[in-house]
Amino acid sequence: MKTRILFISFLLLLLAGCRKDIIIQKPEGPGTEQPQEDTVQTEDPVIETGLPVVYINTDGARAIKSKTVEVPATIKVKGAGGYADQMPLKCSVRGRGNTTWSWPKKPYLVKLKEAAPMLGMPSHKRWVLLANFMDRTMMRNLVSMKVSSLTSLAWTPRCVPVELVLNGRHVGNYLLIEQVRVSSERVNISKDNGFLLELDFHYDNEFQWIDSHGSCDWRKLGIPFGVKHPDAEDLSEDRKIFIKSHINKVASCIYGEGFADPEEGYAKWIDVDSFIDYWLVFEIMGNHELRNPGSVFMYMEEGGKLMAGPCWDFDWGVLSYNTSPGARSGLVNEHAIWYDRLLQDPAFRQKLRERFLELLPALETIPQQIEAWRALLSESARLNFAMWNPAQDASQNQGKIINGDERMTFDEAVTLLSQIYQERLVVLRNVL
Repeated sequence: MKTRILFISFLLLLLAGCRKDIIIQKPEGPGTEQPQEDTVQTEDPVIETGLPVVYINTDGARAIKSKTVEVPATIKVKGAGGYADQMPLKCSVRGRGNTTWSWPKKPYLVKLKEAAPMLGMPSHKRWVLLANFMDRTMMRNLVSMKVSSLTSLAWTPRCVPVELVLNGRHVGNYLLIEQVRVSSERVNISKDNGFLLELDFHYDNEFQWIDSHGSCDWRKLGIPFGVKHPDAEDLSEDRKIFIKSHINKVASCIYGEGFADPEEGYAKWIDVDSFIDYWLVFEIMGNHELRNPGSVFMYMEEGGKLMAGPCWDFDWGVLSYNTSPGARSGLVNEHAIWYDRLLQDPAFRQKLRERFLELLPALETIPQQIEAWRALLSESARLNFAMWNPAQDASQNQGKIINGDERMTFDEAVTLLSQIYQERLVVLRNVL
């Protein structure tokens, strides 16, 4: 009997030794930025909020700590019945964002090894997971992209709210959204002769410059331009000279004499319809980022007109009197970039008003969509805000209460969002 007991004890010790590489990850408290490194997931946690679930497992459960270092990983998606499941795909993941990267709940950029569709969105390699950390409604980007999709803008990033499970730990509600990239399904311009430009006060593009025309909050005089496409390594000196010169010609026309001439004025250089619709999206949503500017995009084919768009990054100060108190009774972006000059043309302002009234019936359906999203996101919000508290974290982060609803409940914040949206429609009908 004694020999048998010793044998069983030896066998149990041997089995334990064989499994010492498996570490069960313990639950961690709210606000933890990343799952711990060197953990191994044994099975996928089941998250039942009615939303699709994105599962990302980094190699060796490495934490994602950088916006520049790509961590090898796999990604898969469970569609929650509304979408097809996505089997595991190889990818890399890194951080993204500027201010948003400094907050506890991190946004991510996913780059698939091979292009694939995601949740009904067209096939591509690059996808973004927006954390919407400071957005108590979890739907500012959703509402904004919906409004943009009602306009004539050639492409608006498609997006789907999801749950994210990172290395076996549920980290809350995210928005899976198409990254702004040049492709036939996104910004559809020639890879050889097209330009995608970003106007952004962070001034962090590899090739960038300041054009002296126009106004923005960042410099008061002059606008920061950067080239997003072509990539810096594919951008020849000749093309750098061309795009800087071209932007200067456009701006010189806009701020020159005779700028409103129907044949030789600004309409010769820019696609007026896209510039009107782009401005309207920012103005309806009360997004002052057009004025900074931040995450503002334009694109063109060499030899063609400059187009405005696409819309991007609408979670900061959108539909918020806290950030834009003037939105209660007037315009937010009257003096943004080139619009301070364009709005001096009575024909441009008249066309803008006519376009707003043309879009108004469709815009008035958005509150119904907000209510549908309220129901869809309710359980997700409950779980998300049990993990992340934007009011608490904002007070610890130099008191950065941004949208003004961070201390509200999800339902209170959504109600306020819908109220401000409807008030913006009334204001614009009166002031345009």
